[in-house]
Amino acid sequence: MTGKIHFIGAGPGDPELITVRGRRLIDEADVIIYAGSLVNPAVLDGRKPSAVVHNSAYMDLDAVIGVVKEATDKGLAVVRVHTGDPSIYGAIREQMDRLDALGIGYEVVPGVSSFLAAAAVLKKEYTLPDVSQTVILTRMEGRTPMPPKEKLVDLARHNCTMAIFLSIGFIEELCSTLIEGGYDPKTPAAVVYKATWPDEKVIRGDLTDIAGKVKGKNVEKTALTVVGGFLGDEYGLSKLYDKRFTTGYRKGTEE
Repeated sequence: MTGKIHFIGAGPGDPELITVRGRRLIDEADVIIYAGSLVNPAVLDGRKPSAVVHNSAYMDLDAVIGVVKEATDKGLAVVRVHTGDPSIYGAIREQMDRLDALGIGYEVVPGVSSFLAAAAVLKKEYTLPDVSQTVILTRMEGRTPMPPKEKLVDLARHNCTMAIFLSIGFIEELCSTLIEGGYDPKTPAAVVYKATWPDEKVIRGDLTDIAGKVKGKNVEKTALTVVGGFLGDEYGLSKLYDKRFTTGYRKGTEE
């Protein structure tokens, strides 16, 4: 008998923001491998007393796959718990490819990404009419290089809503790069640290002062920077609810 592994997006931090399916699979699992440096351990609170838990912060890829293979060979239920949604900076593809090569079955359970939690915390909408209808998810170049056409300075020329992951340690360079790329220096910006966690922090400003406001706030990893006019107060109303606009469900009125 061969077991199956489920990749689960644990959400941004609040244990109530994991999906119902993800919660059930964790609670039923025999073996749990979770990203301990990022995932709130409270999402594991409902696990079986007999469940074996591994913290992947201390494991390399070979070790992770080794645990999965040993467990699935025994017919055990395995969950691999990632922060947010595993499809965004989750290093999930390399795991799935290794499982494919070994003939181990798997499924992916999506989760609430931190960029979605950040919008909820800020009480803002990323896609406002007359402001931006595009959201770019990206990061600063670090030890993992960016493809040539995805440099932050090049993406900045679009002036759309931008959510920047894994870059809080480069906040000054980030702001100067965005301005160099074409954002107005007074473009609103916010840093959301550990969105939906008990120690959540929100820092607001613009591209000229957000870096200074972050200093001394003990904001390190698990912080997201969002930039764009969506953080402001000027925007157009949607056509969807405009009484003069005809949709497939109602006829607009003339004035």
